[in-house]
Amino acid sequence: MLKKLLATLVFSVTTLGTAFAAVAPDALVRDLSNEVIDAVKADPAIQAGDVGKVIALVDAKVLPYLNFPRMTASAVGLPWRQATPEQKEKLQAEFKLLLVRTYAGALAQVKEQTVQMKPFRANPDDTEVLVRTEVKGKGEPIQLDYRLEKAGDSWKIYDVNVLGIWLVNQYKNSFGQEIKAGGIDGLIAKLAERNKAAGK
Repeated sequence: MLKKLLATLVFSVTTLGTAFAAVAPDALVRDLSNEVIDAVKADPAIQAGDVGKVIALVDAKVLPYLNFPRMTASAVGLPWRQATPEQKEKLQAEFKLLLVRTYAGALAQVKEQTVQMKPFRANPDDTEVLVRTEVKGKGEPIQLDYRLEKAGDSWKIYDVNVLGIWLVNQYKNSFGQEIKAGGIDGLIAKLAERNKAAGK
């Protein structure tokens, strides 16, 4: 159940691609969710779980508008401050690959899903907002909430919540255990090992 929730959660991140300057955060989520879902439906390779195609999709549409350093730092917690620049770079690379491989299977399951926006409340001068949505398809709707921050004239996502589980907190617990056991290098090694096994 947790693996399914995580896959759905990470899939939700892929629905937030190319941002447009001065676009309201809720409009950004709505438009780009539909854009990426349509792209997945039109690409048999992604539907078949082609990791290479998934990585290309993420690189082109997601990463430029995702505050990945903040996500990784939050998931690592306080030890992030003691990490060297090289360790931080490795952590981000392995974390990115972990997420991509996790939702490669989830993307393959995109069939008739649609995104429905929930009422959005924010002040014009807010620099951080919460956008709430539901993904509807077969079965019960899936609650997806997004935390976004203002970055110049655009918005960047720094956390995602599916059915009450926030991505950063979910990883923070497991990362904390790995760091306690083997330090930052131990966490990097564990992530690399997991990614290598998933790639076989």
